[in-house]
Amino acid sequence: MAAFSRARTSSPGATSAPPVPFRRVAALTALALLLAAVVAVVPWRPAQAASVVLSQGAPTTASSTESDVAFPAKAATDGDLGTRWASTASDPQWLAVDLGAPKAITSVHLAWETAYASKYQVQTSNDGSTWTTQATGTASSSTAQDVAVSATARYVRLSTTARGTQWGVSLWEFQVLGQQAPVTETLLSQGRTTTASSVENGGTPASAATDGDSGTRWSSAASDPQWIAVDLGSAQALTRVHLVWETAYASKYQIQTSNDGSTWTTQATQTASSAAPQDVALNVTARYVRLYATARATQYGVSLWELQVFGAGTSTPTTTPTPTPTPTPTPTPTSTPTGSTTLLSYAKPATASSYQDDAQCSGCTPAKAFDADPASRWAVNATTGWVDAGWIQVDLAKTAHVSQVVLQWDPAYATGYQVQVSDDGSTWRTIYTTTTGKGLTEKLAVSGDGRYVRLNLTKRSGAYGYSLYTFDVYGTGGSPVAPPTSNVPDPNFTHLAWSDEFDGAKGNGPDTSRWTVDSGTGQNGEQEYYTPSGNATLDGQGHLVIEARKESAGGRDYTSARLNTSNKYMFQYGRVEARIKVPDGQGYWPAFWMMGSNFLTGTPWPQNGEVDIMEVLGKDTTTSYSTLHAPSYNGAGGYGGSYTLPDKSKLSGGFHTWAAEWDKTGIRYYLDNTLVFTADKATVEATRGPWIYDHPFYVILNLAVGGDWPGNVDATTPFPAQMVVDYVRIYR
Repeated sequence: MAAFSRARTSSPGATSAPPVPFRRVAALTALALLLAAVVAVVPWRPAQAASVVLSQGAPTTASSTESDVAFPAKAATDGDLGTRWASTASDPQWLAVDLGAPKAITSVHLAWETAYASKYQVQTSNDGSTWTTQATGTASSSTAQDVAVSATARYVRLSTTARGTQWGVSLWEFQVLGQQAPVTETLLSQGRTTTASSVENGGTPASAATDGDSGTRWSSAASDPQWIAVDLGSAQALTRVHLVWETAYASKYQIQTSNDGSTWTTQATQTASSAAPQDVALNVTARYVRLYATARATQYGVSLWELQVFGAGTSTPTTTPTPTPTPTPTPTPTSTPTGSTTLLSYAKPATASSYQDDAQCSGCTPAKAFDADPASRWAVNATTGWVDAGWIQVDLAKTAHVSQVVLQWDPAYATGYQVQVSDDGSTWRTIYTTTTGKGLTEKLAVSGDGRYVRLNLTKRSGAYGYSLYTFDVYGTGGSPVAPPTSNVPDPNFTHLAWSDEFDGAKGNGPDTSRWTVDSGTGQNGEQEYYTPSGNATLDGQGHLVIEARKESAGGRDYTSARLNTSNKYMFQYGRVEARIKVPDGQGYWPAFWMMGSNFLTGTPWPQNGEVDIMEVLGKDTTTSYSTLHAPSYNGAGGYGGSYTLPDKSKLSGGFHTWAAEWDKTGIRYYLDNTLVFTADKATVEATRGPWIYDHPFYVILNLAVGGDWPGNVDATTPFPAQMVVDYVRIYR
């Protein structure tokens, strides 16, 4: 389908995301893969966003086990419906989980195996010794049960007094649900004392990585290993480390902590395949945090624009970076100014020294810098405009007082420029000058009166010309036109707005009122032909099975399926969630993702925006990838992260739940209800480029065979293979 012809384009830079921006566009459908053949439990449905699973991966103990290896207590809290805890065949028995700290508990979900308990109690404790019974329950079958609980406690125990069979007591899952106390993160590292193993030169000191200025950086000598450490001043409860790599990134590194600055404990071991920013989750209290790089990715040293340590504590930076009078101020989180000023420049007539209109930048006229579309841009002419002298100006229609200018640059930015005003468009007065422009988002405080506002460009940052996504002028007076505003309410992620549980007869195709099944060849070097039927079917047990087969169709040697909700259900903001089992095998490439709906009306990729919620490579199913693609960051240079399960086990070993919570502040990615990566709008704008995701998107599922990123299939690739989808849900 044309709407899904993901024409992947390479772009400078790299990201931990796949080199595949456009590949998912219409993919999805396939089903069939039984979990445990004899499970009488109702299909497990993770908690809605109002409550979260508190127990997954938490320390779990039991009165006994049928086998410590095959049926351990921890199997009931691992989030995998293919593993279970089983006790010995006697009464009573118990299973208890330690939540680590007192939590507000709302319910307990019991996914019984055939060997259920006919009588039981749900109990809580704050010391693990004294227990309070919160609920008493009975069961007459192994149907899953939800038990309402209203308590705040650290420990939760299921105490069974009577078995329902001659066997022991067995649970596929024991889920404790409740309210996760919101963590208000604080940036702890800014301005703190920072040291490093080496520096490239005096212009790249260690302190530059913690100064809050995205235009300065630390860079090491060109050897391995290297490290950079920050002293937070006192022990702090740490939640994550955010790394903003320069092009010279580390391909292998560790995040370490210490309380004395001498003895270090490794909290996380990571790899990177690109210079995309990375977030590393922490759950430890420490005073010192160190990045210990063991392998460089380039021939240069290791370099960071920013090393940010976040925590639940408080911190007062020892120094507060402030812009010098002439250079561009440090990028700010939003392009909307505070105060009573008004956007004066929207949709106003604009002219420039030149503009580009060719295959590389079609219709990149001056008006694009004033159209309130973060994905469109003005660029100088590629033939005549790649010189230092250039300009772009806007006519505000009437005289105005200009108090602020906000610029969102393409990578082709100006280091030297002036902001000027004029009454007649001929005689100009300069109200701002810089020779150290830093690109990305620049928010300039200015003061001047005039009808015309001009950006007079005097020095390029590189060999190319100039290009701007946004040139917003704020102030009072003029003749402003209000830009379009969104009336989409902020989501609370609790209202189920759309879902497909894939209930239906075995062999049926997906519901055509919800899904469009794509047909045609894939992009990104894929080897399969997507068929309109047959490769995406229901299994009669509440699953959609997308099956990849070794068979000829459409000139290809393999078939698979790809489906999407385009023109069936498109939405802006919410929690998008799917429970999926991915296949193993060289060349397989399952994905769960979203495309901007304006793609369907002619906006090309990546200007429409792409949100990859889950991508897994069949050759290594221990790792999942989540990525954003936009004009300034896409393909191998997309903005994203990779993550694994706590025990590094294969994601193909069972069902897992992937989700993205999306609102006007950013997108947060979850794996099995654990936050694994945050794409913060302000951070993206300040470090990578425009945020283009504040408009409707649609959902896509697909299983690709081969491609640029996963590589082609080989003799070891098993056929057929299935991507099995339990459900897709969207909460608003």
